Order: sequence, then C-alpha cells, then structure tokens
Amino acid sequence: MSKVVSLRFKDAQIERLSRLARRLSRTPSETGALLVEEGLRRSEFAMIDFRDSPAGRQAYVQGSTLAVWEVAEIADAYGGDAERAAAHLEWPIARVRAALNYAEAYADEIAVARDDNRAYHEQAVKRMLPEATSFRTRTG
Repeated sequence: MSKVVSLRFKDAQIERLSRLARRLSRTPSETGALLVEEGLRRSEFAMIDFRDSPAGRQAYVQGSTLAVWEVAEIADAYGGDAERAAAHLEWPIARVRAALNYAEAYADEIAVARDDNRAYHEQAVKRMLPEATSFRTRTG
C-alpha cells in the first residue's frame, strides 16, 4: 500500500531533484520517494550510504569504495566470519558488521546485486576469452 504525501520544495530544490531524476531516468516523484527511503535507511543503519553505480543506486559502506554486497561476498568467502572478513579488509569489525546488518535486513536487494555482478562478469569473460572455463574456490 502506498499513500500520497504532499511536500513543499524551494525552487532550487525542485531544480536539483529534477536534474537527479533525469540522471536516474525516473520522475521527480519517484526520485523523491527513493531519496526518502535512502534517508530512512541511513538513519536506521550505521555506516551505510547510497551512491550511483553502473548497476544503479546501491548501498555502500561509508568511507570505502565497497558496496554492501561486496562486503557480503567477502564475508561469505570466510564462511560468514565477520572477524576474518574485517582482517582481510583491514577494517574495524564494526564496519563489516554494519554492512552485514544491512545485508541481512535487505537480503533480497543484496542477492540481486550479487547475482547481477556474477552474471555480468561471466558474460564479460566469455566475450573476452571464449575458451575460458569458470570455477569457484573456497577460501579456507
């Protein structure tokens, strides 16, 4: 269910919102709703920010170049061990836990980002190296 909420914006804010909406290929209303949702999530989860990426808007760990889904991939490579992932990244454990907390709360969103990344890279490798074979390893 959704509800309509009326907001008043200053002219400069409308211009900025419209510019962002064009860049995101969305309407100003859709973009406004997106920004409100991102703001709510920022207030609920420590160390999480949102940025544009080639795959669209994504949750990132503040102060890093890593999207939340990337931190989740690293943690999974260590059997879900946040401390080992933190050691790998040379981060405080709190940063990794912040990303994993978000990933747990928005598991479907993170799964889609991970699947999209995997599919993109598999296709890119096939195009560049037609005889390549892909395989997975498990970090011990």
